[in-house]
Amino acid sequence: MSFRITGLSAQPFVHLFGLSDAELARHGALRVLTGDGDRHPDRVELRLARPGETVLLVNHEHQRADTPYRSRHAIFVREHAGPTFDAIDRLPTMLRGLMSLRAFDGDGMMVDADVAEGDAVEALIERLLALPEVAFVHAHYARRGCYAALIRRA
Repeated sequence: MSFRITGLSAQPFVHLFGLSDAELARHGALRVLTGDGDRHPDRVELRLARPGETVLLVNHEHQRADTPYRSRHAIFVREHAGPTFDAIDRLPTMLRGLMSLRAFDGDGMMVDADVAEGDAVEALIERLLALPEVAFVHAHYARRGCYAALIRRA
C-alpha cells in the first residue's frame, strides 16, 4: 500500500524566526545551536539539523482532536526551515530509528499502535494503513515521545 509522509508547515513558526532569546522565552521557545554529534530532527524538512544550524525547541499540539488522545509535546523546528517534506513511498532517514507509530480514526481516537526500527518502519506503516478504520498515523520518536511526522494513504 502506498503511503504519504509529510512534515509540518513552517508557517506557524515563522513568527519565531529571528527573535531574540528573551523574545523566544516569552513564547515558551528556546533556540539551540546544533553542534557536532547533536541530533536535532527538524519537523518541517524531516532531516537532522547540521552543525552550525539553529533549531527552535517549541511546544506543538500535533493531535488536536477533542478526545482523550489530544496531545502536545516538544519538537525541534529548524530556524528558517525550507519547504515541507512531502513524499510518497519514501521514508526519510530520520524516521528509520526506533519509532512509535500511532494509528487514529477519523474522530482522533487511537485504534492501534506499535514500535519499529529501520526497514521494519515501512512494514508497520503498511500494516496500520491497511486497517480500514485508520484515517492517519502519527510517527513519534519512541525514546522521548516527540511527534515526528504525519503519515496517510497515498
